[in-house]
Amino acid sequence: MSAFRIRPANGDDARILADMLVEAANGNSPRVRPRVAVLDDPHVMRYIAGWKRPGDFGCIAEDAHGAAVGACWARLFPANAPGSGFVAVGVPELTLGVNAQWRARGVGRALLQELGRAAAATGAARLSLSVDRRNFAQRLYVSEGYVTVESRLTADTMVRAVR
Repeated sequence: MSAFRIRPANGDDARILADMLVEAANGNSPRVRPRVAVLDDPHVMRYIAGWKRPGDFGCIAEDAHGAAVGACWARLFPANAPGSGFVAVGVPELTLGVNAQWRARGVGRALLQELGRAAAATGAARLSLSVDRRNFAQRLYVSEGYVTVESRLTADTMVRAVR
């Protein structure tokens, strides 16, 4: 396993989160969407717009040189403007993005576990997410205790109790 470290995400990390949001959006796509196409989509941008607002938390994985290689963060959404993985008011919805060269090297799992610890520290009882069924990350989520609570055409909404 290559060396990486995880640190808390802070208010200056919006660009890193944008980079990892692009990675997440292209994670399982046979056709890579350009950065501008991903970040021009208001449905996608709501996951990072105004970072870091009250209730936001997350973590960043960095390589041995301090370059970001992954990020996992959570945000609360209101019922009248829900995210794709919205299950209820007060349940943070997470996003996980890992640089393609760092996938399948333990980064995603480490970030997901660290986010779970951060969620517990905020007092959250559950975390939710939305994942395309074709995305290999779905297996990671299942192995970390996430269960499907709703299925749509190509994606599942998953939830895990925070320990």
